[in-house]
Amino acid sequence: MPEQEVELKETGTNPEENSADAMVETPAAEETVSKAEFDALKAERDALMDRVARLQAEFENARKRSEREKAEFRDFATGNAVEQFLPVLDNFELALKASGSAEQLKSGVELIVKQMEEVLRQMQVTAIPTVGEPFDPRVHEALGSVEREDLPDQHVAEEIRRGYKIRERLLRPAMVRVVSNPKQVSE
Repeated sequence: MPEQEVELKETGTNPEENSADAMVETPAAEETVSKAEFDALKAERDALMDRVARLQAEFENARKRSEREKAEFRDFATGNAVEQFLPVLDNFELALKASGSAEQLKSGVELIVKQMEEVLRQMQVTAIPTVGEPFDPRVHEALGSVEREDLPDQHVAEEIRRGYKIRERLLRPAMVRVVSNPKQVSE
């Protein structure tokens, strides 16, 4: 079978230039390529395109696998946290079924609160200090101010809702009322 030649146009006024930009911008010189060379280049291009498609598919599969593993880890971590609170929930249900006096119910709920605080402590969740502390907008949310002379100005006078941290990360700020001490402000 005789080799067929395919004509390719090479651009550039200087035949020694190898730059792709130079090839596009200048008039073309003609070069002939054998059918075998053309087929080899075409096969190489097809192999590279196939490789790119496979790499793209592998990347997409890795991304999906990573997302699935994150979701599984999140579910596992949530499950561990919920598992620690199930005894607390059981004790609340027992307290609701109890037919004791109001004082007995109150002492039972206080024990449940202690149990819950212990679970939070094991999870490294701590309450944010409030009353008597200087107001810190990073961990306190001011809901108002109260005039008091027994506490320093811009200190927390009252905790409305407790705030919590897990290690050093803020889970929710403490809602507080801040002292406005007119004696200290005017001085």
